[in-house]
Amino acid sequence: MNSWRYLTDDNQSAALGLAVDEALMGGYGRDAAAADPILRLYTYASHAALCGRFQHISAEIDLDACRASGTAFNRRPTGGGAIVMGSGQLGVAAVTCAPAAERPKSLLLKFSDGIVAGLAELGIEASFGGKNDLKVGRKKIAGLGLYLDGRGALLFHASVLADLDIPFMLQVLSTPVSKLGDQAVDLVRERVTTVTEETGTSWTGAALRDVIAAGFSKALDLDLHPSELTGLEAETAAQLDVTKYGTDEWLYQRAPQPDATATAVLKTPGGLVRLYLALSGSTIKSALFTGDFNHIPEPLAEFESRLKWASLDESEIERIASATLAHGTGLGVEPDALVATVMGAVERAAGSETAAPARNGSCYYPEQAPEVVRG
Repeated sequence: MNSWRYLTDDNQSAALGLAVDEALMGGYGRDAAAADPILRLYTYASHAALCGRFQHISAEIDLDACRASGTAFNRRPTGGGAIVMGSGQLGVAAVTCAPAAERPKSLLLKFSDGIVAGLAELGIEASFGGKNDLKVGRKKIAGLGLYLDGRGALLFHASVLADLDIPFMLQVLSTPVSKLGDQAVDLVRERVTTVTEETGTSWTGAALRDVIAAGFSKALDLDLHPSELTGLEAETAAQLDVTKYGTDEWLYQRAPQPDATATAVLKTPGGLVRLYLALSGSTIKSALFTGDFNHIPEPLAEFESRLKWASLDESEIERIASATLAHGTGLGVEPDALVATVMGAVERAAGSETAAPARNGSCYYPEQAPEVVRG
């Protein structure tokens, strides 16, 4: 059997909960000494709204509603969609060295097997579906995310829905149905399920912990031995809590410039990708692609970077696309679709002053394309 450290926590704050997960990555990677991998199963203090690493937080989370209700909000280091965490959800973190030859999706599948096995013990048949989800039939029961740092350390994240207060979720997350009242609740219930709903018995995240731990042990052949944070891990987490997860620089990254003038949305096989465009005269001041992907495809990141200070001329955009997307976009769409998305935003810029956040989805409700949609 494989020996893993096993950590548990409850009532974590939004910032510290994420900081601990990142601090645990410090002992792993290509240059780190061999160490037992870690499984951490924990709950957040009710409530925390967390967006994915590559999302625009103001588009995914209603920050005013969070402030009014005293709901903490933050940004995960892993990808995926916006979620609500609290006593009704179990947070899952697995930390180890990233296998060099495995693709992100295969890693998601590997670690999600632990959750699938745990739920199976309760008679719940879950399977991987969509981009980052575990589903029971057509309904989501868990969201998944992944982060690989530059040293080769891996962090797998999951949120397992032991239960869910849907009206509250609709209050603090931005969804296309939030203002539809009871109808919105019904629409979400058609797409989301919980352990409580599937078993007919009330569950909390903390109560579900032993079930999921047993699932990981069974599916991944693990010997879990209870552990605590080391002194270094606790110190690192406390520093990250203040210097990273507690800062505006972390929270509001991947947000458009204040003078951004247009947005557009590209439909891809993996979901919607949003473009926020800022112009300065006849040039692009900044271009920002966001979405609930687990990592930004390298071609898209390079295309985004090269667009800065480019001319608005379509032939210039096509030239940049040819230079950066010659081997594919990484999104399953052709380069001309990205060019069309940029030009669509440019066209809209002439008639608007500020690009409002494209509030069109969350991890609990399928995204719908607002405004300009290309593809």
